[in-house]
Amino acid sequence: MEYEKCQTDKQDLLSVCGTDCGACYCFGKMCNGCNACEGKVFHAPEGKACPIYDCVRNERGLHDCGKCGEVPCKIWAGTRDPKYTDEEFNANVAMRVQALGKSE
Repeated sequence: MEYEKCQTDKQDLLSVCGTDCGACYCFGKMCNGCNACEGKVFHAPEGKACPIYDCVRNERGLHDCGKCGEVPCKIWAGTRDPKYTDEEFNANVAMRVQALGKSE
């Protein structure tokens, strides 16, 4: 998928799953963040939204996963970055859940 620059609002850098897109090494290079590109980030299936974004915004009509009673869910586990150990993944999930709680 070819990277296209999207308009990014600095206040909207917290993705639907609690990731701080502005802190990501890909931000501004190959990706402008989940919200700016409606979930069609570089690591999502070609031309489709990230499964987490698709679930929370398109299927459930929520602003973010923090508004869902099932967070973290099996979709989070299914989109896990394979480079993470179990410990790193669990720490990342805890950090994202905390960030979503602060966004309310």
